[in-house]
Amino acid sequence: MAMEAKEPSKTQGKPIRCKAAVCRKAGEPLVIEEVIVAPPRPREVRIRVICTSLCHSDITFWKLQVPPAICPRILGHEAIGIVESVGENVDEVAEGDVVLPTFLPDCGECTDCKSKKSNLCSKFPFEVSPCMPRYHDSRFTDLNGEVLHHFLFVSSFSKYTVVDVANITKVDPAIPPNRACLLSCGVSTGVGAAWRTAGVEPGSTVAIFGLGAIGLAVAEGARLCGATRIIGVDLNPEKFELGKKFGVTDFVNSANCGDKSVSQVIKEMTDGGADYCFECVGMASLVHEAYACCRKGWGKTIVLGVDKPGTMLSLSSSEVLHSGKSLMGSLFGGIKAKTDIPVLLKRYMDKELRLDEFVTHEVKFEEINEAFNLLLEGKCLRCTMYVGYRWLKTSEYATRNQPTASLIVIALKCCKHVVP
Repeated sequence: MAMEAKEPSKTQGKPIRCKAAVCRKAGEPLVIEEVIVAPPRPREVRIRVICTSLCHSDITFWKLQVPPAICPRILGHEAIGIVESVGENVDEVAEGDVVLPTFLPDCGECTDCKSKKSNLCSKFPFEVSPCMPRYHDSRFTDLNGEVLHHFLFVSSFSKYTVVDVANITKVDPAIPPNRACLLSCGVSTGVGAAWRTAGVEPGSTVAIFGLGAIGLAVAEGARLCGATRIIGVDLNPEKFELGKKFGVTDFVNSANCGDKSVSQVIKEMTDGGADYCFECVGMASLVHEAYACCRKGWGKTIVLGVDKPGTMLSLSSSEVLHSGKSLMGSLFGGIKAKTDIPVLLKRYMDKELRLDEFVTHEVKFEEINEAFNLLLEGKCLRCTMYVGYRWLKTSEYATRNQPTASLIVIALKCCKHVVP
């Protein structure tokens, strides 16, 4: 079912009052309140958020009490939405287009964005900024006029948000929004790390430290790339069964290695080390272990986990010289949003890329604090929430016998399509 003709925005150029989940104090429950969202400035887009999911980075910065933490702030950065209005000089998208906002810009103008070698924009360098990237101010205020700060250039825990055009990717509206939103951060990061950053080759061996959502997405990416052996490392043995859905073939419980280190165990399993190792937890000690069990000569160690600010690595210079191994970081999995996200979404629609298995919970937007609790307790991979629309569970959607209909269409026509 295609989307109908786009309605002209009655709110273009005007502030919008809507609900948002505001972080008023670090570590305290988010507050659902009315906020004011200013109209977009030149090269900006105001988006009506349809669906958002909760990423562990939201948890990290919700708890953080030192810079770059700041309150009050509207968190959230995995989302999908519809363009409500555009600022001046925007021709990439128009009102009514379905878009994915991403925390990493793809301006298409700088040397880095034009190159296939990097996804790190030099025009708008990545930072955990409380402001818009182009004008260094905020589009959010509360009803008392107090500034509400942005998060990762997205701030999707709001019915409306403003995003720079460099941080949005137009997508096919036929894709279910509670799946597509996962590709605006977590799944793209993991899959991309295997696909784009590491370049995992068919028949290779992969070791993944940490089988959370990012680690499982790495496994999915390695599976798609044709890796023969995918070793998961985690403290929770239940992660092995879960990991099998995404291609994990072997499991190492890091708490049950006896007098051996994890790296020793993996080197013995692989006859010298894994071809590709991924650290997905955010611990310097695990980066060292991953590097240690990486095969000499050609092995690559990819760092995806976010450690505490100021954490340092300590590697032997002689080992670096003599081993010939590579150690590299991977922000957003090396994904260039505007070109690679459509590829991943097509692979999902072609039933190649597994997204459904990542969504373990769905809650109402008003229950967002419950979503935080589920993630804190380790009970979910991804929890999705519809924002500003009537709630529709995936199971309910499936029973409506509309296999080709977009959940976006259902959300927009919720009064007609959702039985109370």
